[in-house]
Amino acid sequence: MLEAAFHPRAMEFIPKNSEPVPRLHLLVVDADVAVRSACGEIATSLGYAVDSTGDLDQARSLLRGHAADILLVNLPFGNSRALELISEVKLLYPRLSVIAMTATSSVNAAVEAMRCGASDYLTKPFAVDELSTVLDRAAASLTTDTATRQLRERLRLSEGLGSMIGRSVEMEKLYRILSKVAQSTHPVLILGESGTGKELVARTIHAYGPNAQKPFLPVDCGSLVPTLIESELFGYVKGAFTGANRSKDGLLVSAEGGTVFLDEIGELSLDLQAKLLRALQEKEVRPVGATHRIPIKARIVAATNRDLAAMVECGTFRKDLFYRLNVVNLRLPALRDRREDIPLLAAHFLDRISREHGAKFTMSDEALRTMMRHDWPGNVRELENAMERACAMSSGPVLHLGDLPTQLQQQGLAAHRAAGATDDAQSGAETPGVKPLADLEREAILGAIRALNGDKLQAAKLLGIGKTTLYRKLKEYGIADPLQDE
Repeated sequence: MLEAAFHPRAMEFIPKNSEPVPRLHLLVVDADVAVRSACGEIATSLGYAVDSTGDLDQARSLLRGHAADILLVNLPFGNSRALELISEVKLLYPRLSVIAMTATSSVNAAVEAMRCGASDYLTKPFAVDELSTVLDRAAASLTTDTATRQLRERLRLSEGLGSMIGRSVEMEKLYRILSKVAQSTHPVLILGESGTGKELVARTIHAYGPNAQKPFLPVDCGSLVPTLIESELFGYVKGAFTGANRSKDGLLVSAEGGTVFLDEIGELSLDLQAKLLRALQEKEVRPVGATHRIPIKARIVAATNRDLAAMVECGTFRKDLFYRLNVVNLRLPALRDRREDIPLLAAHFLDRISREHGAKFTMSDEALRTMMRHDWPGNVRELENAMERACAMSSGPVLHLGDLPTQLQQQGLAAHRAAGATDDAQSGAETPGVKPLADLEREAILGAIRALNGDKLQAAKLLGIGKTTLYRKLKEYGIADPLQDE
């Protein structure tokens, strides 16, 4: 039965070890009864629901009745009707995967089939494992596409992704990339300022990925000494160092197909960078004190707030490791670049705090306006801390300006006074001997910088404002060097 379609070396069928995809529907279209029967037998053993026909018109009827997931169709030499079927199918069911079967002498037909929308092809005679492989590829592609569509729909109907909150343009871009990245196991490099949520993004990638049930293991490369990081990542054997009373697997081994998150990867020493690179390239590690190597299977997600490209140029970060980690690059936006997400984030944190304390908290309009104007140098982490502080200081369910951290209170009062001064100026009111608040602010900033001999950082601390705010004010004044602009 197999001789008509399959290579002689494949007469003995051995099922693949991979787990079958549950009940995907395969439609086999071929005039040769033996081929249809053989393909159906193999596909059924792999877990597919199978229909078959030798007539193209009947194939159309079957597709209209219950659209298949995969279409395996023969392309007879010189017969264009099969190509027409492929074009029609892809037009009506664009998500359906088409595999074309061709005779050895009609490879050109396979090329034409790919142009019409086929995603793969088999050349007769083919072996059983070749059919299994193309079906596996089609099933994997369908699974990935379905998961990506579901993730995008979930994003469309929600305020974010997983524990990530935000509907700004910048976050929408990030979600679109994440919906694709999560379905693969490629290394990912996450870049962004402190407090932007790099670990949260790493956890989201893992949670929506194919190995979500496997471990997620974080390592803070910036808080551990090099010897501890080495033993954490690669493991050690008993007696490798003082206190090593037993052998221990490293995280790269313990992940068992899960994700290892290397936070602050830019803090790794060059020696550890070399060892990590070797482990990633060879997919095996040598525990500290051991002479043997252990195979590893882990997805690597790394993060840093440093400029790794600049570190590569300076020689403080290995170029080969940078390229190994930088397969997919995600740059997280600062909170000041997505201010429209501040109300959503504040509401999210207040909802969590309300549930923890059993009391409902809300923001006053004035407090929220002040938060929208703040630059948030500590990003989302600073906003979360501000909400916790406000709830702790509040004497009621409504959080007012006076409940916010001191710096935000000062900004709110300054904005309020500036608005009052503007109203007075517009109404024509004149008060002898009183200067506008904007002029007083300018004099205070310039006076502080000059008193400190141009030290802008110390001046900002003395004035109780952020460094970013001070530089923005100088730009507004059009002053590049306060010491020269007397």
